[in-house]
Amino acid sequence: MDKFYSMEAKSLQNKNVSMNDFKGKVILVVNTASKCGLTPQYEGLEELYQKYKNNNFVILGFPCNQFGNQEPGDEKSISEGCLINYGVSFPMFSKVDVNGKNAHPIFKYLKSELGGLLGSRVKWNFTKFLIDANGVPQKRFAPTKKPQDIEKYVIELIKE
Repeated sequence: MDKFYSMEAKSLQNKNVSMNDFKGKVILVVNTASKCGLTPQYEGLEELYQKYKNNNFVILGFPCNQFGNQEPGDEKSISEGCLINYGVSFPMFSKVDVNGKNAHPIFKYLKSELGGLLGSRVKWNFTKFLIDANGVPQKRFAPTKKPQDIEKYVIELIKE
């Protein structure tokens, strides 16, 4: 049960962040990209975050360049793009791989717990994983599933 909380990731500011910092919160983990047709989802994600962040909800964004070279920038350009274009205030992390032998441990874990249509592989940018307040992965959402369509699942888990 504490497997998720035992992991860590580097923030865009190059600081190690323990997932234990988010213990007790409902978490939405998203692999993101700034040059993707789905990039406008940042706006919906930020709205969802603003609406529920005071109810023990957090979104964790992980930029990924594995799909069509859609996140080519460095941490500084990713950070500026998220803030300037979409006003993103939820935690963003350094660029990671989500598939393959170099996949980040968080994504290896989430994929093993919540397989998708392509087995455990992440299909594209903006695949979303919803984790309950006990650190247990609950649902996986396709890249095209809009943040507002996930809201009802977030509310269910916040109420638990």
